[in-house]
Amino acid sequence: MSVFVSIASYCDPLLHFTLARAVATASDPAGLHFGVVDQSPDSAPRPPAAALGPARLGYVRIAPVDARGPCWARALAMAFYDGEDWFFQIDSHMDFDDGWDARLVQQAQALLPGRKGIVLSAYPNPFVLQGQQIVRKVCTEGVLAHVVKPGGVFEADHPVLSFEAHPVDSPAPVPGFHLGAGCLFGPGALAEEFPYDPNFYFHGEEQALALRLFTHGWDIFHMPQLPVYHLYNTADSGAPRRPLHWDAEHDAQRSESWWSLEQRSRQRLAALVNGELRGVFGLGSERTVADYARFSGIDYQRRELAPQAFRPLAA
Repeated sequence: MSVFVSIASYCDPLLHFTLARAVATASDPAGLHFGVVDQSPDSAPRPPAAALGPARLGYVRIAPVDARGPCWARALAMAFYDGEDWFFQIDSHMDFDDGWDARLVQQAQALLPGRKGIVLSAYPNPFVLQGQQIVRKVCTEGVLAHVVKPGGVFEADHPVLSFEAHPVDSPAPVPGFHLGAGCLFGPGALAEEFPYDPNFYFHGEEQALALRLFTHGWDIFHMPQLPVYHLYNTADSGAPRRPLHWDAEHDAQRSESWWSLEQRSRQRLAALVNGELRGVFGLGSERTVADYARFSGIDYQRRELAPQAFRPLAA
């Protein structure tokens, strides 16, 4: 079964590591097709296609000064999709268990019958680097389920919320009302039916996609023993510091600031939840925003959060 792997990378020294690890641990490396948007200086080395073995590589380099944020880059990466059976969007600083591709496909296939579409997603367990050694910092062998961060509230001027992953001791997948854009797996139809909206910047992108999926009748799940790990940009990561798109030094080189893009992104989310967006980036007609409020406890119309928004859904 072929898998398209979408990666938007920004000045990331671990991009080559991520590509190599994905290929080395895959059950079927020949079935992988990477779509990489590498936002890095010309001096940074291009991923050597020969090192990826039988996997395909679609690649484009963009100067950091011309980059317009994570969602814009993810939209470009998705354009490399070429009809593969499965779609997997990840970050450029990831590690994988052996057979990760087969395990994700198997879990998704088990959940698909009777459903219009599904995605598997999470904020994965972390790993760090200790010299050349990969060290996993596993929070749970069960499920990492998304909830609104404790104390979260709607701000008066925008509907963006913050989420976090809570461990759930469950051997079975748990339904979700939110997703992680850096670990998103589903049928290839995901790329065709839900093209990434480049008008988002970063904050709010996951809320927007979760709402689009839900209202089109697709279901989100958090799976146990997720075979993917994420290196978080912390002081103890053991990796070279990677700059972020909104770092002041990078932002100063652009004619339009990240904050301007962020403000437009917040307005975009508000337009989406209000039903003002039309076409492929808008809401579906299978379920409503009110249905989502009953399901998740997140009421965009009233700007209210019920207690269930702060706890995982039952398996």
